[in-house]
Amino acid sequence: MRAPKTAAIAHKKPNAEILKKGKAETKTKKDKARSKKDPDAPKRPSSAFFIFMEDFRKSFKENNPDQKSCSAVGKAGGEKWKSMTDAEKAPYAEKAVTRKVEYEKVVQAYKIKLTQNNHGCNELPEESTTSTSEVHDEADQEASS
Repeated sequence: MRAPKTAAIAHKKPNAEILKKGKAETKTKKDKARSKKDPDAPKRPSSAFFIFMEDFRKSFKENNPDQKSCSAVGKAGGEKWKSMTDAEKAPYAEKAVTRKVEYEKVVQAYKIKLTQNNHGCNELPEESTTSTSEVHDEADQEASS
């Protein structure tokens, strides 16, 4: 009696070169699909929590100089943020709002800069939808009339 084909093939090892080639192809497809981010684009503003964490990290490192792990700082900061009242969070929320307003101004300036660059010498002249042969045919008809 014959065994199923899958059992006969199961003991074979896949070729490493073929696997590497397949992985390389999938990476390039993803890279091609993703558009490049503009390095000159403004960064998004920090939220109230991240503004709080900026201050908290400084105080945590002063109080706990032996703690070197980032996870310990993050966990302690998260617990502290959850235990804070809305009144204690208010100064951080105000800073977040002001940063957001500044960010929106910078984004508007950035968009204006992009549109000016696109309307400058980098823009290609618009081409009509009629082909050159159609244009010549129309000119010949007008001349013969």
